[in-house]
This record gives sequence, structure tokens and C-alpha cells, in this order.
Amino acid sequence: MSEGDSRGTTSDRDAGRAPSDGQPKSGPPLGKLSPAAFTRLIAPHLGAARAEVCLGPRVGHDAAIVKIGAGRVMAVSTDPLSVIPALGVERSARLSCHLVASDLWTTGIPPAYASVHLHLPPWFSDDDLGRYSHAMSEAWKELGVAVITGHTGRHEGASGTLVGAATVVGVGDEGRYVTPGMARVGDQVIVTKGCAIETAAVAVALAPERLKSHVDEDGLAYLRTLESQVSVVADCRAALRAGVRERGVTALHDATEGGVLGGLVELARACGHDVRVDRARLPLHPAVKGACEMLGVDPYWSLSEGTLIVCTAAERASLVLHELKEDGITAAIVGEVLAGPGKLWVGEPDGRVSTFAEPHPDPWWAAYERAVRERWQ
Repeated sequence: MSEGDSRGTTSDRDAGRAPSDGQPKSGPPLGKLSPAAFTRLIAPHLGAARAEVCLGPRVGHDAAIVKIGAGRVMAVSTDPLSVIPALGVERSARLSCHLVASDLWTTGIPPAYASVHLHLPPWFSDDDLGRYSHAMSEAWKELGVAVITGHTGRHEGASGTLVGAATVVGVGDEGRYVTPGMARVGDQVIVTKGCAIETAAVAVALAPERLKSHVDEDGLAYLRTLESQVSVVADCRAALRAGVRERGVTALHDATEGGVLGGLVELARACGHDVRVDRARLPLHPAVKGACEMLGVDPYWSLSEGTLIVCTAAERASLVLHELKEDGITAAIVGEVLAGPGKLWVGEPDGRVSTFAEPHPDPWWAAYERAVRERWQ
């Protein structure tokens, strides 16, 4: 995950914040590339073709799958590492570890090894680095991951809240992994927790006083619990207990940038089938809705790490819901996979049906930058 820049002051540097002029930047949209840009700029340039690569970089997929022989595969995923000023160094480190681990868990294969690259700006002090490294180590232990290699250095020109990247690797049985491309016509679609989980979790840390005009005290208390839910590791573990492929879960996808609707569009594109959901079924907590109103973002399209999209054989859907509930994870059936070319159909409360072939740009980036620039409290 990456975040916008913070304004630079001496106290900002002491808190591990990046100096910046705080002005909006011109140029291409912030956040991950659109599917069209990825197809044009990245997909044609992937080096050598190797037969053992079962799944390489594709729109809507969170990780790669490579055959390593003897019926085993290696799952690999990479994500940025960041420091979110509102969360501080330690909490940001833990969150970064869970974000990259979440992506790998969507293959059904848990991460075991990590390569960590820290590309630090000059202002990132030894104290910042020590606290960040320690917090990452504790998170890796919690996730069962060993750091086996990497690179660390400070470099002129590095700035902002991005401080590097991590690659995680896991090994598992060839018959046990799943990908978004495996979703099948007739599958039920389940969403865990709700919309805009990460958006709301950062919002309450970023501007708690401002939020009070949008959310009551009970709502604020709820929003403060969301930071621990910005991960789908537990969601994946629970759902996978119901079985995989024809015996249960056919696809898992992490709703990150672009939110829940963006994740559903990516899923439809990945599997090549249509996905039909009802907006009224998509879980949206009133306090999360209030946080999104404060930021001026659409909760259905805004950053939602912590929300897992699950496709499962219809006859196993109740078992998947049961396993999630057993681990205290709320979830709901929101729709199904249908025959079609790979579009998202959203049934609206007024009876209309909206269709989407491409995800909308995530509104989070501009909203976050504005909140930081205007020094919301």
C-alpha cells in the first residue's frame, strides 16, 4: 500500500514523516495502474517466457504461481512498504507486512519467506529504522514468515511515505492453490467485513476531531477497531477450511485499491465471466459511511484492504460462511458468477442495474492528499 505525501516540519521528521510542499501533483492518476494502462505498458514487457510459470502478472490477480516440481508450486507476491504518518512507524510497519501477506494468502498458500527492500529517504533516522524493523520482525513472526534477504539504504531523491517493498514466497501443493481466474459460472460471491475498511481505519487516525461531526462516539469506537482488521490473512485461513476448487473455494481476491466494486470488476475480468451483485447486500457500516462522507469519497470504490472477496461452489457457501463466523469474521453472500464476457453488474436499490467493464479510479488518493495538505485534525 502507498500513501500520499505529508507536509514537512521538524516534528514531522521526528515522527517519521516525509517532507513535502503538500501541493497536489499533476500527471497520471495516483495509485495502481488502470487495467488498460497495465495492458499497454507492462504486460508486453515481462522478460523471458518460461514453461514453469503457471500464472504471471495479470489484471485482478494478487500473486504469481510457479511450478517447482514433484507436484509443488511456489506462490510469490510483492507490495510496497510504507509509513503512514497518522499511524506512526510501528503501526505502519505491521500494516505493511499484513498487506503483502494478505495478497499471497489469496492463492491459498501461506507465506513462509520474505525479501525486504528498504529504500529510505535521508530524513529517515536510525531510530525510525530501528522501530520500523523491530515492528516488521514482530509482524513477520506472527505471520510465520522468515526474512531471508533484502537491501537497506538511504538515498537522495527518495521521499514521500513509500519506504521500500517486500516480496513474500510460499510453497504448497499444486492441487491446493486458487486464483481469481478459477471462479466458475454458478459460484456464489461472498464479501467479508464490509466496504472501505482501510479508508475508515486511516481516517479515524488522520482526523478524529473532524470525524465527530459525522460519526457518534460509538461509531468512533468502532472505527478505532478497524486497524486490526486491515488484513485478509484470517479471512483466507477460515474460508479455505471449507475446501478448495470443486470442493469449496474457487477464488479469493483482496479488495484493496478501487474498493469492493473495483475488486469485483477485477474478479470478473480475471475469470472471464460476469459477476452480478446487489448493492444493498454489500456490507457498509454506518460509521464507515460517515468517515467516507467526511473524506468525500464513495465507500464502494475506496481503498478497502481487509475486505476479502470469496467465490465458492454454491453448495459450499453456507460452510464458508460458517467457518468465517467461527473465527469472528462477518460475511455476506452478495451475488453470483454468471455467464458473460467479464463485466460487473450491480443491482441498485431503486431497481436499476449498473454495469462496469473497468474499475473506477480510487478516490482515496486525492482525499488523503487534501486532508494532509489542509492539516485536518
